[in-house]
Amino acid sequence: MNPSTPSESSAVAWLRADQCPLSELDPLVQTPTRVQDCPQAAAILKGVPLYDCSALRAAQAASKDPQSWRRQLMAEWAQVWRSGPGVLVLQGLFSDVAVVDAASVEFRALIDESHAAGHGGDHFAKPGANDRVWNALEKLCLRAPEIFAAYYGNALLATVCEAWLGPAYQLTSQINSVNPGGAAQTAHRDYHLGFFAAAGAERFPAHVHRLSPFLTLQGAVAHVDMPLESGPTLYLPHSQKFESGYLVAGRPEFQAYFDQHHVQLPLHKGDGIFFNPALMHAAGHNRSAEIRRMANLLQVSSAFGRCMETVDRVRMAQVLYPSLLRASAQFPADDLAAAVAASAEGYAFPTNLDRDPHMGGLAPLSQQDLMRSALAQGHTHEQFNATLQAQALTRLS
Repeated sequence: MNPSTPSESSAVAWLRADQCPLSELDPLVQTPTRVQDCPQAAAILKGVPLYDCSALRAAQAASKDPQSWRRQLMAEWAQVWRSGPGVLVLQGLFSDVAVVDAASVEFRALIDESHAAGHGGDHFAKPGANDRVWNALEKLCLRAPEIFAAYYGNALLATVCEAWLGPAYQLTSQINSVNPGGAAQTAHRDYHLGFFAAAGAERFPAHVHRLSPFLTLQGAVAHVDMPLESGPTLYLPHSQKFESGYLVAGRPEFQAYFDQHHVQLPLHKGDGIFFNPALMHAAGHNRSAEIRRMANLLQVSSAFGRCMETVDRVRMAQVLYPSLLRASAQFPADDLAAAVAASAEGYAFPTNLDRDPHMGGLAPLSQQDLMRSALAQGHTHEQFNATLQAQALTRLS
């Protein structure tokens, strides 16, 4: 082979926007969702498995080996997102909707404050159509740590995140309230590669297109009942398997195909819906007269990826610790662990290995390690804060 001539195999290493035939998408979308692939689902609606969270919690509690049962459930969900329809619904993810209502009060106050400061609206939509609160995770934690602890102290939510991303995931959230009349979005994919125009996405090799979906999990928690007239999100099941999908957002023929084949599912307050970020989807048109369709959009990142938003997890851990310490005697251990995972950083890197050496292993302690240890030992807020600050200083360059 002439060394100056690229191998023919290099052609498949790079995807091109002008070589994404619709004929490759259609057979994927026509794939049926099989009951045997999601045995824990209570039902399948429009090709999307629906899970009854009260039944899941009861089944785990009744299991002779709850951890093994949990791993089997996580494997089932991962299969749904990877090679199944790419989306699932968790009915009753929040068994106590009073917790959801309490968080909604804080979220609406944040929206009102944003309007008063002249920062209202959502740059993903026309002015007035939507209200979005960025970094709602940190903002809720700082203004209402007790509510944050109750909201994110949800073991089943942690199971969802871990099923796709493994431990040490990084949770972020944004509040999106679609007001009556708010128009639908065009079909798209999400972060990471979904935030590039086609020309930008083309610069990444094909294997990165395959990798990107495994770095993030997308989800939403319904904070109000969402009948179809309120415009809950539109999904194209099985489209996450279309390798060239990051290159076709906005192309008329693909948008037309999405418009013809998408599905839309109603949600009740406290339900959750989670999907592969490579699944083609779009917020629906709110045709209702008075429903402000509020959802807490959860974007969960792998420990090995980069979050879209900057989150001050040291400050969150400092503010949240007293609430978790007070709740630790009443909280189930798994719920307490879920609240810790939603707040403190679970990954030990990046750090300064000159000052922050490994402790009996290959990695130093993470923020979560410090918080779990402090809670187990009943350290005071002052003790924990001193330990956390000392760790933060060792990580500076």
